[in-house]
Amino acid sequence: MRTPDLTTVRWFTSSRSTDNGDCVECAVLPGLVAVRDSKDRSGPALIFPGHQWSAFVAALPARSPGQAR
Repeated sequence: MRTPDLTTVRWFTSSRSTDNGDCVECAVLPGLVAVRDSKDRSGPALIFPGHQWSAFVAALPARSPGQAR
């Protein structure tokens, strides 16, 4: 797989993220999802095929708003 150019993508964090820096950021690219550490934005990113990322997210347990982690 060719490494995608991540310098121009729009990175985002979860709406439930806090400002303490313990977050990951995601970016959606055609057919791919990139994930990086929000504390090291110039560091490496993990790249996942879109279908694998979708399967990962679908396997996460659902939580009600305000439910403890």
